[in-house]
Amino acid sequence: MRYYLGIDTGSVTAKTALLDESGDLVHSSYMRTFGSPVEAVKRSLKDLSAQVDLSNVCQVGVTGSARELIGLLVRADVIKNEITTHALAAIAALPGVKTVIEIGGQDSKIIVIRDGVVVDFAMNTVCAAGTGSFLDHQAERLKVPIEELGKFALNADSSVRIAGRCTVFAESDMIHKQAMGATKEEIVRGLCEALARNYLSNVAKGKEILSPILFQGGVAANLGMKKALEEALEKEIMIPGNFSVMGAIGAALLAKRSKDKPSNFRGLDLHEMPVATRSFDCDGCVNACEVIELKVGKEDQAYLGGRCGKWEEVKKAGSFSS
Repeated sequence: MRYYLGIDTGSVTAKTALLDESGDLVHSSYMRTFGSPVEAVKRSLKDLSAQVDLSNVCQVGVTGSARELIGLLVRADVIKNEITTHALAAIAALPGVKTVIEIGGQDSKIIVIRDGVVVDFAMNTVCAAGTGSFLDHQAERLKVPIEELGKFALNADSSVRIAGRCTVFAESDMIHKQAMGATKEEIVRGLCEALARNYLSNVAKGKEILSPILFQGGVAANLGMKKALEEALEKEIMIPGNFSVMGAIGAALLAKRSKDKPSNFRGLDLHEMPVATRSFDCDGCVNACEVIELKVGKEDQAYLGGRCGKWEEVKKAGSFSS
């Protein structure tokens, strides 16, 4: 059996998806990075190697905010942005999809698709209000398991008005409403409604949101957010079965398209190799680039972050290809 591996590494979680030759999902994993995307990917590959024979992996695709680093680490065959991979996975899950709402750990995005082609998109720029990390923090503060946050919202008979444009203001507002006697259920429902308003007025502003609509990313597990978005849009929203790993699935689908080319994949023993990273400032010119050095084992190393190509030129023989 030939397999195609997709890896999606963001700021909060690392996801993997393994597809077979038919494009069906064979195995997936979803785990937190805890501030170390390299170690999270190594753990993911270790878990994956216990399930299937990774020597049968033909091509590897990488996406996510840490895609350049992880691409170097695993010697990826394809490195693509999240817009491309999420759109591709959405189209594979629902060929007629027209709008993709994706909310992850630190960012959120909207993808507009017409006739199977991405025609427009937008991402949040500065504030992380409404993303998974913010919801994690509020769930912890309210002593509500993050897995139960959506149920709390759905169980509320009413909601309170929460300011959702800023994480600081939202938290202050929640504390104030608690002091006024609002229940946790009312506050969580109000928070979901505020975050839905924030998403639609900022990320989705000016976009034509047509059905069918898919809701992807880790926050799609929060059914309170789904309901809040549906009420605000007055449209039905669908959540795909593999909503949390859609970026990884899209990366694997892209890798599958390159199946006729020799793979650069490092292999199944990556999780056993020592990996070290360090950053330093290059003083070679006025750019003063912050360069990241990635070293795997004793010899293999690569550099990331230089603007002029100088550090790519000093790679050792047999090291990564960028």
